[in-house]
Amino acid sequence: MNPLDAIRGGLIVSVQAKPGSALDDPGVIAALALAAEEGGAVGLRIQSAAHIRAVKARSHLPVIGLVKRVYDGFEPYITPTLREVAEIVDAGAEIVAFDATHRARPAGETLERIVAEIHRSSRTAMADCATFEDARAAHALGAEILATTLCGYTAETRGNALPALSLVARIVELKAFTICEGGIGSPEAGRSALLAGADAIVVGTALTGIPARVGEFAAALTK
Repeated sequence: MNPLDAIRGGLIVSVQAKPGSALDDPGVIAALALAAEEGGAVGLRIQSAAHIRAVKARSHLPVIGLVKRVYDGFEPYITPTLREVAEIVDAGAEIVAFDATHRARPAGETLERIVAEIHRSSRTAMADCATFEDARAAHALGAEILATTLCGYTAETRGNALPALSLVARIVELKAFTICEGGIGSPEAGRSALLAGADAIVVGTALTGIPARVGEFAAALTK
């Protein structure tokens, strides 16, 4: 099945862990991903080749793969170069997510080359955008999925209300598959995103961010 058909209208669960945390283990990530599948998720967003492989060994859901890697002097860290694209493809993810902002990339890398390499590898390209201009540029290059992932996390969008429903409404005008990601903390917020025009939603911290959620409860008890 086409991965877009598989995830349309549904919930994609982001199962990620901070490096060195108790959850940062391929087996743990795979177990959480399988639990998300059992709960009704239609897709998974997974970071790092090792975690992607572990999840693919246990789950049949489409995987949005990404690699977070920091390069000194550059802001983009979500699949910023062809090196990360190759790792994701080799690990078996059906969809490759990448930073689609206009910010400079390492080694003079360009969005055009990243999208072209994803397509050359017969994978679906998911553009993690911060603004409508990011989405429009990625769409022009052929990215099949446009997502609001980075809205609120760049200098020009910091402080924007999340989930970015107004951005969803604008991206929908491009007639591309639109994903709302970021700041969806409840089923009601997820439903609002779909009503705003999103084809699917991604939820991470609210479902799988155990350290963050426990911290919220613990902090509330000490006030």
